[in-house]
Amino acid sequence: MDPVVTDRADAPTPTDGTSTKPGSGAGPGDGGGEPGSGAAQAPWWRDAVMYEVYIRSFADTDGDGVGDLEGIRGRLPDLADLGVDGIWISPFYRSPMADHGYDVADHTDVDPLFGTLDDLDALLRDAHTCGLKVIVDVVPNHSSEQHPAFQAALAAGPGSPERELYLFRDGRGPDGALPPNNWISVFGGPAWSRVPDGQWYLHLFAREQPDWNWRHPQVRAEHQEILRFWLDRGVDGFRIDVSHGLVKDDALRDHPALAAHPATLTAATATPTAAPADGHAGDREGHGEGGGGADGEGTGATGAVPTPETGFRELFEPYSWDQDGVHEIYREWRAILDDYDRRDGRDRVLVGETWVADPDRLARYVRPDELHLTFTFSLLYAPFSAPAWRSAIDAARAATAAVGAVPTWVLANHDVVRPVSRYGGGATGLRRARAALLAMLALPGTAYLYQGDELGLPQVDVPPDRRRDPVWERSGHTSPGRDGTRIPMPWSGQSPPYGFTADEVEPWLPQPPDWGALTAAAQSEDPLSTRVLVHGALALRRALPFLGSSAGPDEAQPGFRWLADLPVDCLAFDRTPPPARTPPPAHTAPPTGTAPPGDTAPPGHAAPPDDTPPPAAGAPPLGSALTCVMSTDEEVRLALAGRLVLASSPVSYDGATLVLPPATTVWVVPRSG
Repeated sequence: MDPVVTDRADAPTPTDGTSTKPGSGAGPGDGGGEPGSGAAQAPWWRDAVMYEVYIRSFADTDGDGVGDLEGIRGRLPDLADLGVDGIWISPFYRSPMADHGYDVADHTDVDPLFGTLDDLDALLRDAHTCGLKVIVDVVPNHSSEQHPAFQAALAAGPGSPERELYLFRDGRGPDGALPPNNWISVFGGPAWSRVPDGQWYLHLFAREQPDWNWRHPQVRAEHQEILRFWLDRGVDGFRIDVSHGLVKDDALRDHPALAAHPATLTAATATPTAAPADGHAGDREGHGEGGGGADGEGTGATGAVPTPETGFRELFEPYSWDQDGVHEIYREWRAILDDYDRRDGRDRVLVGETWVADPDRLARYVRPDELHLTFTFSLLYAPFSAPAWRSAIDAARAATAAVGAVPTWVLANHDVVRPVSRYGGGATGLRRARAALLAMLALPGTAYLYQGDELGLPQVDVPPDRRRDPVWERSGHTSPGRDGTRIPMPWSGQSPPYGFTADEVEPWLPQPPDWGALTAAAQSEDPLSTRVLVHGALALRRALPFLGSSAGPDEAQPGFRWLADLPVDCLAFDRTPPPARTPPPAHTAPPTGTAPPGDTAPPGHAAPPDDTPPPAAGAPPLGSALTCVMSTDEEVRLALAGRLVLASSPVSYDGATLVLPPATTVWVVPRSG
């Protein structure tokens, strides 16, 4: 059994954001060394656990019922205490809010709804003081219709240089009354809107979100300046919205799959839409990364998760997405970040929201000179079954390892039904969500949590008269939209607004009256709570830094190995560190709160630390390995020697035989003596 690595110890992150977090071995082109090579520490982002902050629903300080930058700043100690490595903040830029900020009018300023640039600067300073990285959303596929460049294009008319910055085209049919091609918006209906002079402009999302022409050098240059603007202010990287978009087929050819269904196309495109200059009050579209929400009922239902098979075909059409030209853009962006890194020694990151179903094509985005990471959505839309999870994990690890990258695991975000409800709702859904989260955090690579994951929040059925997501209206009231996953965070108290805003203020979305037991404050005091479970898992991830490391797909290498001869409803794997460069200590104690040896373990992380004496010479320390076991639909009985340190639900374990009830995950380490 490989010894524990001893030259990796957590240290506070300096206020400039410079990483001192221990590394896990880096792939080509990312500035780190190979596992065990003795080279420089790997970049922080290769094994980080990041936390998505949906700003509107996180914390409100100015009393308008909408979250803001100061609200995030005030909650940084809570996030540091939870144990995450950094935060990703959803768009806070100037915007008409047709899409809750994903329709950007000015990428270099803060919308007054959320605060000021000074507020953002203060947040960055405080986050870095707390040891937290900060990455911000960029939305490069499209702008707001109120962006000065688009307004200038409307005023300039057909054939003008201003219109070349967007995708304006003449229509087809008599008098150009039909759209230029058969492309469909992610929100439904044609992806084209007509302006008064008769031309049409492309918008793969809402008509208030015209697509940029990324073949134009000015568009590329201006977005590079946007990156530099925020890098100069100290951000640690960017999450790139719909990063498989941007470049379109040069000829804007019809999609063949849609051409096979002309009746649907005709019904969708027969009537030209009004020009943006006419206004769209009350007709605001929701952002389409995940489309409209779903109830999430059923054992393995995935709700509104884009796949070619689940009704979000528009995100995967061959001529509007995943074009080869997008890779040159990301090579240019990577060069910018690499230049900043060389100048000051920091590690910055580009994370792509890349809905590409083929793992090998997805891996092209994380080649050594392109993006550092792309979200691995395969677990998010996998059913809660051991075979499905193993297949998704194998495919993601193999594809990313082939290009020297690591997977970036996610189970939730602001566009999809929350895991508790997606996995069936109620007590069953919560058990499954806790088990899934604990298993994800044991996987090699980096992981992203969505706010409220650590509380086990369920999806909320927002009353129709309180729904704010325009998907509700656009769908003819057939889809509830995504409001139910964006409910403001419950921080404390027994009734709304649960500390999200002032007591007399009504939040922008209604909170359930029975969330008192789910607040962060209440769960912090409950040793069996989901927050305590997540806190414990993150503490162990820091104590056992090899959990985030990724040694590649060769199972003979240290790092990751599937256990063989398992029941069909069981997923189990070993995690081990890379070869150490220095001798291991005689004994490494677990972090405070890990479960002690014994016959049972609680569903949390609240027991006192193991105070047994150091093991005899030659006995393995805590950090020598970890085995993760997850049951899905059936009880699992498994012969496994070791010591239980974490469990998502109560289990029976005598150190030799492990009995897991359905929907349970445990972490087991070698006995220390």
